Amino acid sequence: MIRPVLLSAVLLLVLSACTSRRETDPPRSATEQLLFSTAADRAADKLTFSLQPGTKVFVDGSFVEGTDSKYLISAIRDRVMRKGGDLTDDKGKAELTIEPRVGALSVDRDRTLFGLPAIPVPLVGIEVPEIAIFKRSYQQGVVKLAATTYDPKTGLMVQSLDPVYAFSSRRDWTFLIFFSWSTTDLMPDEDKKEWVGD
Repeated sequence: MIRPVLLSAVLLLVLSACTSRRETDPPRSATEQLLFSTAADRAADKLTFSLQPGTKVFVDGSFVEGTDSKYLISAIRDRVMRKGGDLTDDKGKAELTIEPRVGALSVDRDRTLFGLPAIPVPLVGIEVPEIAIFKRSYQQGVVKLAATTYDPKTGLMVQSLDPVYAFSSRRDWTFLIFFSWSTTDLMPDEDKKEWVGD
C-alpha cells in the first residue's frame, strides 16, 4: 500500500514542477483588449453616415458607457473624418451631431474540457495541473452599435441608423495534453494597406 501512495506523491510533485501559471501585468490581457477594439472597429466600419464633405460634426459620446467605450467613440470619429467630415468638440459650432448608442460591448467566453481540471491541494500548497485530453477555449468580442444624427440647432433628426453587429474571436485548442494551437481573426491581413487620407 505504501508504494502506490509514494508513487502518487512523486507524480504529483513532478507534474506540479512542470507547470507554470501565466499572469498578465495589467488587469486585462492584450487578447481581451484586441477582442474589444477589433469588434469596435468593425462596427464603426458598418455605420453608413449621410455626410457632406466639409460638414462640421460633433460626436456626442456622453451616452456611451462601458469598457473601451472611448476607443469606440474614437473609431466613430475616425470614420467621420474618412468621409470628409470636419470634427469639432464644440457642439454649438457643429452643423451635425452624431449620437451613438451601444447595445453590447463585451466579451463572451466558452470552455470545453475532456479530461481532469486543475485541482488545488490545500494542505500541500500545490495545484495538480489540468490534464486535457481535448480542450477548446473560445472568446468572442461582441459589439451592437446604432446611431442617430440630428441638427444641433433645431434638434431635428437627420438620420436614424439601425443597429449593426460586429464580432471578433479567438479559439485555443489542446489535444492530448501537449499539442496546442490557436486560431483568431484579430490580426489584419499582411497585404491589407493602411488607410491614408487625401
